[in-house]
Amino acid sequence: MRTTVGIIGAGPAGLLLARLLHNAGIDSVVLESRDREYVEHRQRAGILEQGTVDVLREAGAGERMDREGLRHDGIELRFDRKRHRVDFPALTGGRSVMVYAQTEVCKDLIALQLKEGGPLLFETEALAVEGADTDRPRVRFRRAGVEDVLECEYVVGCDGFWGVARKAVPAELTRTFERTYPFGWLGILADVAPSHDELVYARHDRGFALLSMRSPSVSRLYLQVPAGTDAGQWSDEEIWAELERRFETGDDWRLERGPITQKSVTPMRSYVHEPMRHGRLYLAGDAAHIVPPTGAKGLNLAVGDVVTFARALVHRRETGSEALLDAYSATCLRRVWQAERFSYDMTTLLHRAPDATAFEDRLQTARLERIASSRAAETDLAEAYTGFPLG
Repeated sequence: MRTTVGIIGAGPAGLLLARLLHNAGIDSVVLESRDREYVEHRQRAGILEQGTVDVLREAGAGERMDREGLRHDGIELRFDRKRHRVDFPALTGGRSVMVYAQTEVCKDLIALQLKEGGPLLFETEALAVEGADTDRPRVRFRRAGVEDVLECEYVVGCDGFWGVARKAVPAELTRTFERTYPFGWLGILADVAPSHDELVYARHDRGFALLSMRSPSVSRLYLQVPAGTDAGQWSDEEIWAELERRFETGDDWRLERGPITQKSVTPMRSYVHEPMRHGRLYLAGDAAHIVPPTGAKGLNLAVGDVVTFARALVHRRETGSEALLDAYSATCLRRVWQAERFSYDMTTLLHRAPDATAFEDRLQTARLERIASSRAAETDLAEAYTGFPLG
């Protein structure tokens, strides 16, 4: 089997890249180890930056997003029982974000790929990337118990942290940067309308809490818990009671309860792999970097990566120049490190470390007061939250 671009992984990054290449007249093959149902139902990110929204629309994948997604023009910060709203359009020249789950993005892109695009092979396990430093890299894969080879001009690894693509970068050329946090997020889905029309980020002495949503009738909420917590240790009543404590305000706002349909614990870590390119192998998304979810950057960073690659490949076709492809890693990493910085800042701003001192507690409050009282500080948050420039 031959193609121009072999794409490993049918998450939002791989699927969007296939769509961008199709629209540019460049052929690709997508290999995905899981079945279609799994890909369309794995719960992940739900906040799309302005740039991601624009790219999906331009790619022809925005119709249902615009119909069913929830545009948000701000977030609310809570601390010391006070509430402060950050107005994104007023601070960023009109930018906003969209609440639209990754599962729905994948459904839209899969439907388009199967209808119009190149091969999308589910239940196809990529085994190794070979010859990345040659002009004919190959992906060995197994499908229906039979091993085969996909010969490519380029390979893009969108196969996540545990995938095979990153393993093809020689260890002696690699640098990794990592931080593991001593807490995680206990997340729930609940069949109840969100108690606020925008996301609420709460800093509390008992720990962080986040009020989010999946739809007008489904709430998504999170509690900071110690690393290694088992979600089953928490009863529904304990979860709702703790959420009420951490979201408490000085006015008459109330948290609405409902049936909890899902519980899980998400570990918190920051990770960057450099470089993001080796020869004709390009890493994108979680294969190259991970951010804690506090900044809502993971999916959006992956989109930035594949947009950068697609633009570079089109540039090569149109000009014959390899300059943008050669610059792929450096270009992506500039954005990656800004997102890592912002996600770290949001995490340390809102979460209480297990060994936090009274001095550190007061510093967190001072940082939040600064955002609430300074347009410059507030603008910095709004610009980062709504998204850094793509490419």
